[in-house]
Amino acid sequence: MTRIGLLGGSFNPAHRGHRAISLAALDALGLDEVWWLVSPGNPLKDKARDMAPLAIRLASARAMARHAPIRPTDIETRLGTRYTVDTLRKLVRLYPKKRFIWLMGGDNLAQFDQWRDWRGIAREVPIAVIARPGYEHAARAAPAMGWLRRFIRPAYQAKSWTTWRMPALVLLRFRPDPTSATGLRKTDPAWQRRFLPQSGSTRSS
Repeated sequence: MTRIGLLGGSFNPAHRGHRAISLAALDALGLDEVWWLVSPGNPLKDKARDMAPLAIRLASARAMARHAPIRPTDIETRLGTRYTVDTLRKLVRLYPKKRFIWLMGGDNLAQFDQWRDWRGIAREVPIAVIARPGYEHAARAAPAMGWLRRFIRPAYQAKSWTTWRMPALVLLRFRPDPTSATGLRKTDPAWQRRFLPQSGSTRSS
């Protein structure tokens, strides 16, 4: 049985904050790998002018994940899923010998009630919420927490997540990394050029 953490996002671009929380989650949850689900698009956001093409974002994720047990993938595009709940249901059925836990930041928990069938997500896989500076109050006061609070597991039991009955939620706290994709895009508006495909190579993971 392989233990996989799933971190979804636009990765526009991927950065050291993504890597740091993934490595910390690997240790805290006893994971074998973290899969970065590089999204074809975020249903909660309007199509952003500065959203890079999927191939560019995937290339930035591969570069940031190098030499770590992190696997960037465009599997949502290949599965034809747009919503997290549909992706999870397909992954669970496609990979019966793998166990999945959903990783997300406290900023996402704050708006989790806006996700399609968010209760269905919680019933499908355990969820590990990683604290983010500035979002702790919003996360704990989130509408979804009114329902999820009763399913919180203590952080010291985090490595036992494969034995938990779902829904199950664990709150993790790591040393914060202030890096943000928004900040990186402002600092380097031409960042996409560093990840342009070479010789047409845009292979999928």
